[in-house]
Amino acid sequence: MNLWAIFITGLTVGGLTCLAVQGGLLASVIAEREEGDLEEGKSGKHSLLPVLAFLSTKLVAYTGLGFLLGLFGQALAISDAVRIIMQILAGIYMLLVAADLLNLHPIFRYAILQPPRFLTRMVKNQSKSKDLFAPAILGFLTIFIPCGTTLAIEALAISSGSPVLGASMMAAFTLGTFPLFFGVGFLTTTLGDAFKKNFFKLAAVLLVYLGVTTVNAGLTLAGIPITIDLSGGQGSGSTTTQARLVAGIQEFDITVNPTGYQPNLIQVKAGIPVRLNLLTNGNYACTSIFKIPQLGITKTLPATGTETVNFIAQNPGKITWTCSMGMYRGVIEVI
Repeated sequence: MNLWAIFITGLTVGGLTCLAVQGGLLASVIAEREEGDLEEGKSGKHSLLPVLAFLSTKLVAYTGLGFLLGLFGQALAISDAVRIIMQILAGIYMLLVAADLLNLHPIFRYAILQPPRFLTRMVKNQSKSKDLFAPAILGFLTIFIPCGTTLAIEALAISSGSPVLGASMMAAFTLGTFPLFFGVGFLTTTLGDAFKKNFFKLAAVLLVYLGVTTVNAGLTLAGIPITIDLSGGQGSGSTTTQARLVAGIQEFDITVNPTGYQPNLIQVKAGIPVRLNLLTNGNYACTSIFKIPQLGITKTLPATGTETVNFIAQNPGKITWTCSMGMYRGVIEVI
């Protein structure tokens, strides 16, 4: 895959999937700034420097990661446990910011990222240092909560075997995601100036939604059964498929799309081997990694082709499969 194709991937599906997890972090710090100005009686337009700080440190972090992945290979890949923890922490942070914006209790003020005192003293304009610190730190920390499309590009960086090419791949992809992130920052800032009195309440509602779905997805990746579905995963539009028996194996064909699975609900009998044939066609989204957390199964799927997953479900119940983000899901009903 050439760098232009990687850029287009970031510009399209990559931007959307990464925005689902990371966009709330950017919106949260801007919303917090708007609320602070409202309390102090300030008005006027803000600059887009916080947005640029977020995107700049994000670009530096991912370019550096690409360099290291190309240099040392899989040994430096971020573990699933770290990704899950950071994703859950990101969701919790969004919920804490929402609680602060809604003034639920003064204690939530302490959850907001602030620059260290020594750093503040080093910067002449204290207000600017606060405006830039939180988005810059969060932009860098997004490296720990990559979307599934990012993971696919990271795999390409590892396979390149070249630190320069690996860094170029990650930089091209990250730059491709910038327009959507910049749009979120621009609209958030603009709406904050125009509707300052109501903006932070609307932002809080959005952050509650993003926080709940992010924590929910993290718990799904951790193998904890879920009952909430707010993010477009397996839900009311589910389709159920019965197995076909091939040489004593319960076999299913599952089409894996960038936005989910077809079918996304299957029924199997306990104690009988199961084979899932996962079919892809030009897929570079988060669904390019297939996980069954409760069974400890992880498969990296080819962009186009077929990958098989074999297992035996011993006990009746429900088993969830998911993409690398916990965003798109399916259910195996064991009877």
